[in-house]
Amino acid sequence: MEPPSFSISFKLLVIALVAVGLAKLAFILHRQYSYWRTRHVPYIWAMPVFGSGWKIFLRRVSLPDHCNYIYTYHPEAKYVGAMDFATPTVIIRDPELIRDIAVKHFERFPDRQSFINEQMDPIFGRNVFSLRGARWREMRSTLSPSFTVSKMRFMFELVSRCAREFVDYLHDHTEFSSSTEAKDAFTRYTNDVIATVAFGISVNSLRDRENEFYRKGADVTNFGGVFRLIKFLLFRMNPRLTRMAGFTFLSRDTANFFQKVVSETVRTRDEQNIVRPDMIHLLMQARDREKPAAQQMTIDDIVAQAFIFFLAGFDTSSTVMCYIVYELAINPDVQEKLREEVDRWMASGNGEISYEDLSRMEYMEMVTSETLRMYPPLVLIDRLCVEKFQLPPAEPGYSSVTVKPNDVVLFPVYALHHDPKYFPDPERFNPERFSDANKDNIVPYTYIPFGVGPRKCIGNRFALLETKILIAYLLRKFVIKPTEKTRVPLEFSKKNFSMTPDDGVWVGLERRNV
Repeated sequence: MEPPSFSISFKLLVIALVAVGLAKLAFILHRQYSYWRTRHVPYIWAMPVFGSGWKIFLRRVSLPDHCNYIYTYHPEAKYVGAMDFATPTVIIRDPELIRDIAVKHFERFPDRQSFINEQMDPIFGRNVFSLRGARWREMRSTLSPSFTVSKMRFMFELVSRCAREFVDYLHDHTEFSSSTEAKDAFTRYTNDVIATVAFGISVNSLRDRENEFYRKGADVTNFGGVFRLIKFLLFRMNPRLTRMAGFTFLSRDTANFFQKVVSETVRTRDEQNIVRPDMIHLLMQARDREKPAAQQMTIDDIVAQAFIFFLAGFDTSSTVMCYIVYELAINPDVQEKLREEVDRWMASGNGEISYEDLSRMEYMEMVTSETLRMYPPLVLIDRLCVEKFQLPPAEPGYSSVTVKPNDVVLFPVYALHHDPKYFPDPERFNPERFSDANKDNIVPYTYIPFGVGPRKCIGNRFALLETKILIAYLLRKFVIKPTEKTRVPLEFSKKNFSMTPDDGVWVGLERRNV
């Protein structure tokens, strides 16, 4: 029988915990309701607990539609207030304010709103995307030399070989001709590229459809399940409690896989003095630079950077390719003009294409840029405030507002790219927007597909490289056509935090006689 004192103490503890929980909930609700109202700022209504983004989490709207919603809520304001759960958030609509925050006053907004740190998940929290402050600056400085033009040339042949093998496989297997789901196909291509370039391992994901690299990538990028959604909400709402519960963002199996692959590759290369023109080699070179011990890159750092490189390439690059072929399929005039350019350059290279030739393909650049305008890799870009910053009044009749440390600002990329004020007839695919005659007319900071300022995507050159070379080889061998499964217009998924349709993106591939 339990002593009475123990029973009373336990009840008091439970009552205290419940009281603390209720008090915190009351604080959150009051903050969500009153924060922007009392500051006399145009704001978006916040649903209790979930905040202004409640429709996304309840799967009522897609992420691009939500971006447009918050952007047009106060169409004349320079910015609007919102609540990301209990975090005050400012959606910046004015391009000049985007410049001020992301570039001119970058030191006050240097970080991303990463809710996963190194203690919670050593791989996801240690990469250059998630790191903050001095740790981010050190890692960015270490990695930047790996993404120069000379390093792209260094890796070009590996990427080119993957693209040729991928297209040749499609050409030799007629089952892909009548109707192909582009997202699935190009995810397999980017998986092969990243496995080769980042990890030094050759795979063919069209032939070996269930290879471990592909399965791990599909697992990491799948946010459609209910359990993943709940886990994401837990990380976002209470990171400390999530960490205490022992949750990690990556599954242990996936984390162990990447840790093992990279560690064994680095050890083998060290022991056998192997040099290969890939990302692992560049990271090993960065590791070996003379730096104080506290700043030297460890094996865990190499694993984390290789992983984020894999994750970005696996999902975002494949999505861009997917939408390029979709737009080429439904815009045959654009496709034919691009094919003429591809054929012209490949004829001069005997069916091959060099890095220099690829970089000189003007129409390819225009088509890629227009695709990135219509379908940017990141729908919203965030910056975390670390030092007070005063914004001017959002519009006449409102007060100026101070953004405080730990507040968040958002740049609504998708909505800016689709604002007819900056891009007339924005839903029309028109590569001529980015011709030499027209591109200088684009208002600065309204076109930011890879981000803006010092935290701009470090791997954008590589993403464009693997995208353009794949499209070039594809157009050399195929005519891309719509099929009965091709949806016009596309409807983005409400189930995933990504810009993809639920039923996929379908195109047909008609073989050319070249």
